[in-house]
Amino acid sequence: MEYTVQKFAQMAGVSTRTLRYYDEIGILKPARINSSGYRIYGQAEVDRLQQILFYRELGVGLERIKSIVAAPSFDGTKALKEHREKLLEKREQLDALISNVDKTIALTEGRITMSDKEKFEGFKQKLVDDNEAKYGKEIREKYSDQTVNKSNQRLMGLSQEQYDKMTKLATEVNETLYAAFKTGDPSGELAHKTADLHRQWLCYSWASYSKEAHAGLAQMYVDDPRFTAYYDEKQPGASEFLRDAIFIYTGT
Repeated sequence: MEYTVQKFAQMAGVSTRTLRYYDEIGILKPARINSSGYRIYGQAEVDRLQQILFYRELGVGLERIKSIVAAPSFDGTKALKEHREKLLEKREQLDALISNVDKTIALTEGRITMSDKEKFEGFKQKLVDDNEAKYGKEIREKYSDQTVNKSNQRLMGLSQEQYDKMTKLATEVNETLYAAFKTGDPSGELAHKTADLHRQWLCYSWASYSKEAHAGLAQMYVDDPRFTAYYDEKQPGASEFLRDAIFIYTGT
């Protein structure tokens, strides 16, 4: 079965502009161009687009997807099984949030009582699950399963007040980082403040703090494109600046 770009887009639920863009960046090229100059897509392209959309649904960037699906070692069946596992994880996250909402509705209607800790369990669990899905493999390899498990347990045990302070600190880290970046000095006062705020933020989830581990995480922010994309989204180069500031702060 072959499809023109318009029919392919309609079937897949994407725009023709998206397909043309995927062709331009080389992530999904048509099987051929017919005599009238139209892009024609076949079964292989259908399978490739399905994989791309699965990865997009899981929050993976296009450049990363391109490197994955274009790799000689890429195994479509294995990838589908991995997609299924990730989707099941997302379903568990949504189920936890839905359960939390149901309890809160029952609470407001006077049908149950609910502790402040219970009110935020769903959000904390989603944070843990999201971190595991995005960075779990790399962090566990770097810091060990035991260390990551302790960190997750610590995060789940935060009180509402502690959780609020942690999320506020995350915002302060970013705001101070971008202000410090403008100075161009990773050894300056604002850069030092950024690194210290980052340390405070980490201590809400880390069972214990060490300068070496802090510096190692900072290097991962530069080495791993997912971390880099997070800090560089508003200011390209911010992840490297943060790493340098933390290196100076920790003396490594």
